[in-house]
Amino acid sequence: MGVQKMASVKPVVWSLIWLAIILLVLFVMVSNVLAQEPTPASSEVTDDQVNAIAKQLFCPVCENIPLDVCPTQACAQWRDLIREKLAAGWNERQIKNYFVEQYGARVLGAPPAKGINWLVYIVPPIAILGGIIVLYRALRSWKAPAGFSAAVSGQTGHVESTALPSDEYVRQLEEELRKRD
Repeated sequence: MGVQKMASVKPVVWSLIWLAIILLVLFVMVSNVLAQEPTPASSEVTDDQVNAIAKQLFCPVCENIPLDVCPTQACAQWRDLIREKLAAGWNERQIKNYFVEQYGARVLGAPPAKGINWLVYIVPPIAILGGIIVLYRALRSWKAPAGFSAAVSGQTGHVESTALPSDEYVRQLEEELRKRD
């Protein structure tokens, strides 16, 4: 009879041991997850603040992709670095300067206004202003000559003209029109 009691106790003990192991594993996993949450200092920095700076920087690895939308792991690490720098009290200019020192001026979304780069800021407005002036002059030259103005009277259909007397073609045209009436 003692053997039967022992046999029935073994499954209960094994069940308790397995339950303890499962609880221990779950506790370890939960504690790891809690350890990976952001620290209170970095939780004050929002994604919008990080992305405001990241969209002004380009990924040093990928070509022509802003840092805020780049899907690579490296860009995720650089966004985390921006978050850390903001939490440490760095401002936008300091963070940009840090990235320029590390990766060169090519990471900036807008080139710095020094050296030959200043042309990027000067040439487009000058080109637009020049285009407006050329268009204005072209439109003025397409107008009818100042000495020639034609007006059609509503009921008779006659064309009245104040053409210059030296313009032979206009004079012949007016004579033909008068003959038709």
